[in-house]
Amino acid sequence: MANLLNIENLTKSYGDRLLFGDITFGVEEGDKIGIVARNGTGKSTLLRILAGDEAADSGKIVYRGGLRIGYLPQEPTFAPGVSVIDAALQADDPIADLVRRYNAALAAGDAAATERIVHEMDEAHAWDYEDRLKQLLTRLGLPDPHESVDHLSGGQRKRLALARTVISEPEFLILDEPTNHLDITTIEWLENYLKRSRATLLMVTHDRYFLDRVCSKIIELDNTEAYMVEGNYDMYLRRRAERIEAMTAELAKVKNTLRREQEWMSRQPQARAGKAKYRIDAFYDLKERSRVNLTEKNVKLDGATSSRIGSKIFEAEGVSKRFGDKVILDDFTYTFARGEKLGIVGENGVGKSTFIKLLQGLVPLDAGKWDVGTTVRFGYYSQDGIQFDENKRVVDAVTEIAEDIAMATGERIAPMQYLQRFLFSPADQRKFIHTLSGGERCRLHLAVTLMRQPNFLILDEPTNDLDIITLGILEEYLADFAGCVIIVSHDRYFLDNIVDHLFVMEGQGVVKDFPGNYSDYREYLDRKARQESAVAATVREAAPQPRRQQARPERMSFKERKEFEALEKEIEALNAEKAALEAFFASGESCPADEFAQKSKRYNEIGDVIDEKEMRWLELSEKEK
Repeated sequence: MANLLNIENLTKSYGDRLLFGDITFGVEEGDKIGIVARNGTGKSTLLRILAGDEAADSGKIVYRGGLRIGYLPQEPTFAPGVSVIDAALQADDPIADLVRRYNAALAAGDAAATERIVHEMDEAHAWDYEDRLKQLLTRLGLPDPHESVDHLSGGQRKRLALARTVISEPEFLILDEPTNHLDITTIEWLENYLKRSRATLLMVTHDRYFLDRVCSKIIELDNTEAYMVEGNYDMYLRRRAERIEAMTAELAKVKNTLRREQEWMSRQPQARAGKAKYRIDAFYDLKERSRVNLTEKNVKLDGATSSRIGSKIFEAEGVSKRFGDKVILDDFTYTFARGEKLGIVGENGVGKSTFIKLLQGLVPLDAGKWDVGTTVRFGYYSQDGIQFDENKRVVDAVTEIAEDIAMATGERIAPMQYLQRFLFSPADQRKFIHTLSGGERCRLHLAVTLMRQPNFLILDEPTNDLDIITLGILEEYLADFAGCVIIVSHDRYFLDNIVDHLFVMEGQGVVKDFPGNYSDYREYLDRKARQESAVAATVREAAPQPRRQQARPERMSFKERKEFEALEKEIEALNAEKAALEAFFASGESCPADEFAQKSKRYNEIGDVIDEKEMRWLELSEKEK
């Protein structure tokens, strides 16, 4: 298999802070690699370096010559004032450039230039490019190609950047948090697109279902090093646990040896004057190795104690809200129970965030009322973030709120101890807030939200910028949280682990209460679609078919008949192989990493091969009629 990218001894630091040092790995054609790490350890920086937007301190990056690369940054930018379609055509692609020039010539009324570019368009088969782009924009929720990018929300800008990245069908995709700000429907579309795509993929994402279903390899950045695991996210978790166990045992040995050598080094200098220099050097090497910090690997968030919540939580009575023609809620009535954990899902723009702002009185109602219990104390994690004094250090900002924090265990701890439970090391706590990464700011926001002792948590897109490690810790905390929880999220894994039921906001004020988590809801929708399809097929078969005069289709040749018969056997065998692989993955049976990676890769390949052969089978079957 062809090698597309080699990274050798790559190092990057900011000041005295080393993000990664001397990391080395390769990317082969067809790889689908996910990068995971704690926030602030250099995931996005690594992608920017690979995309050429930032320089490394040292090391070598070698791409295969002529490789077409598509890069989606975490925070995409566009020229101000341009239309959606023009922004999408800014892709670094010769055909996009042709379409841009053609549109410019038409707009300028330059007949000579138009005629010249028409010939170029013909030769490049570029006439369907703009149509495909418009279809993609519509599929991603951007139906008006002439709207100015200045009017787009953050989520719409991300979807536009995604369209710009994939429309030219690059051979190698570099994606930084592609699921951020996307609704679940669009995430599932992107997931299926990437699974079927032949493009090689290197991406950063915190979406664990996405990682599990798309990726064949995982790279973790940890302690300035890069660790690659063959297999999907589930396999990575197993290998990571094994690595941490081995590191813990190794660290214990190092510390035992270090104690003995420390005693030797502490003797009078003359007592060791004749000792070998290598032993002194080995002592300092041991000392360095003993500084590895494994505390965060098994950290469990023991949050601040929550205040007592009474039997009455809140009731919604005839609540209505609209903005012009857009209806958010229409005569909504509901009684919230103690201990309830609710997820809110729906496409972008239906009013999920507005719903929870209405509940807290942050947005006024048009009609109806919320009747909130007197003991309810809201803790609100907003996707808009929280306002901090940017020139304060992290620990000082928390100390201003409370000098000590009462924990659920009954103990009271200092802000420095509390922040360590949110993966802020003592060095991180000394950082100025304006230097924090997006994920670090989110962790600080979460820490401040929980330290105020809420008994009713409202989390609006908490997973957007939190790393996988923090998400796992937060899930454990919420599972044991004694109060009430409302979560607005597009993270299916997060919803599945936390919520008891869903509010499905379908638009125009329609809110349906579904009993179950998101996977239950997805299964319900799939089952419903299959039933409707079966009913429609039955109706079509029962309906009298009008006699139509049509040209008799061409009959199969002898060669085509042989191909047709062979295809039936091949498709049957491929489906059997696919079913066997699915049974293996579902069994949880262990196997060597390289064998597991081969099975994962083969499973992804089979889907594409079956699609191709079934399409050819259908073409030939038309001749059989």
